[in-house]
Amino acid sequence: MIARSRFRISMVMVSTAVLLGAMSAVVGSALSIRTAAAADGDPPSVVEDFAYPQAAQILAQYKVRLISGDGGILFADCATPPTGDIGLINVYSTGRIGVDGLGQVCFKVTEPSGHVEMELPDVYEIVGDGQRAGTGHKTTALVRTDAGQLPPVTVNPSGSTQVGIGGDEGNPPATLLQLVVTP
Repeated sequence: MIARSRFRISMVMVSTAVLLGAMSAVVGSALSIRTAAAADGDPPSVVEDFAYPQAAQILAQYKVRLISGDGGILFADCATPPTGDIGLINVYSTGRIGVDGLGQVCFKVTEPSGHVEMELPDVYEIVGDGQRAGTGHKTTALVRTDAGQLPPVTVNPSGSTQVGIGGDEGNPPATLLQLVVTP
């Protein structure tokens, strides 16, 4: 009887370990995580470092350097159709970025608020995700020129916002550093 109980307890422990290992593999592939050092033999804790998932693959394929984010704004395929009155935030650059180096990349807002940090050079236009007037997310962009970081730019939620050379041919090139969406 005691041996059978020990066997059941051992099987439960093994099953739990296998389940936790599988969950860790799933979480690890979906998020960039690191483990904190444990004290006194306690299991390590999982700490989110907000590094952008698949950033190296996106850099290699689309020439966009994504640094971090909170999941509220995600890099997206520009061919993604709108959902109702909400589409994608489109970013245009004179650089050879995006699909086939045509200078366009897109972001999908997935939460009421969020942010994504990047280095996207030679940006001249940001188009909000609203498909008609009065729709779209309240978005702010942080941009930098060679002279330094500029004040935050309010993006038109359902229209075009010019930055860098898009605002005036005499303006210096602008690098997009961050998109922030707020309710």
